[in-house]
Amino acid sequence: MTGLTFSVADIAAEPYAVTPVLAARVGIAADGDEPIHAIALRTQVRIEPMRRNYSDDEADGLVDLFGTRERWSSTQHAFLWQHAAAMVPGFSGSTEAVLRLECTYDFEVKAAKYLLALRDGAISLQFLFSGTVFVPGARGFEVHQIPWDREVHYDMPVSVWQDLIRMHYPNTGWLRLDRDTLDELAAYRSARGLLNFDDAIAGLLADARELR
Repeated sequence: MTGLTFSVADIAAEPYAVTPVLAARVGIAADGDEPIHAIALRTQVRIEPMRRNYSDDEADGLVDLFGTRERWSSTQHAFLWQHAAAMVPGFSGSTEAVLRLECTYDFEVKAAKYLLALRDGAISLQFLFSGTVFVPGARGFEVHQIPWDREVHYDMPVSVWQDLIRMHYPNTGWLRLDRDTLDELAAYRSARGLLNFDDAIAGLLADARELR
């Protein structure tokens, strides 16, 4: 089988996507002159928190995930961000594919919690590539699997993710609530003639400050 190597050229926001999506440009190079009919590419994208340093403010935001700094040597491990896939058309020599990385702003999702805690610097990513390669064969084509050792490390600037979230959710955030809690919040809002849930939560916080 023709050997394949991978690289990540850059990651940028998809400007016209309805939801927050990052586009990762992945370079693919084939050894030799044998053409590739197509590749069904699968990728696991992981975050490697132990590959960077953190300010005190960032460390405070990571307590829920990793505990305090003295515990990080045992609690910080690479974790899954997402899976991505792409169909790569036929090529000879080298080509480029685009992986769409869908992002969430849900505070309850581990990756979102981690990304929200970062102020600057880079997000250390690990791309683990796998999938199916279609090449010429005696009966028209043959099918091979991409070896499991194909991986790439890439440091994505934190600002790329921050700018993406600002573009889709300017000065807002998402908070997931149990249905019963949401119903009670809606009743509180209606009883006081408030316009939205933001006003309802602001009112509850004001009441809590008065009690203190």
